Amino acid sequence: MTLLAMAVALTACGRLTVMPPPEGEPVALTPAELAATWTDADGGTLTLKPDGTFIADKVCIAYRWDEGLTGSGTGTWEQGSNKKQSFVGVTFDVAHPETGEREPDSYEALRRGKVLKLWAAVGDPDNDYPNCVLTSPAS
Repeated sequence: MTLLAMAVALTACGRLTVMPPPEGEPVALTPAELAATWTDADGGTLTLKPDGTFIADKVCIAYRWDEGLTGSGTGTWEQGSNKKQSFVGVTFDVAHPETGEREPDSYEALRRGKVLKLWAAVGDPDNDYPNCVLTSPAS
C-alpha cells in the first residue's frame, strides 16, 4: 500500500511540471538579428521588421500558460533583454478573436548551433502540449 501511495505521489509531481524549454542556450540578440522572418513547425511565420512592426501569418502564440493558439495580423514588437537572453514582446493591432487579447506571452531567445529560436511555453502541463518554437538561421 505504501509503494502504491509513493508511485501515485511521484506521478502527480511529474505531472505538475511545465514542459522544458527547447534545446539551445539563452542568447542576447541585437535588434538587427531579431529583425527576420521566424517560422514555426506548422509553417506559420512572424516577420519582425527593423522599424518595430511585424506581420504574423498563422504563427504559434501563447496568451496564457494553458492556451496555445495561432495568430495572424500586424502590430508592433519590442525587445527586452538581460545580460544572457533577449525577450521579444509582440502587440497585435487587433485583439485575437478567441481571447480578446492583443499581447500574447513574450518569446525567449535561444541559439543552437547556427539556428536561432524564439519560444514560449504553451499548453496545460498535464497534457504535454509542445512549446511554441520559432526558428531563423543565425546570421
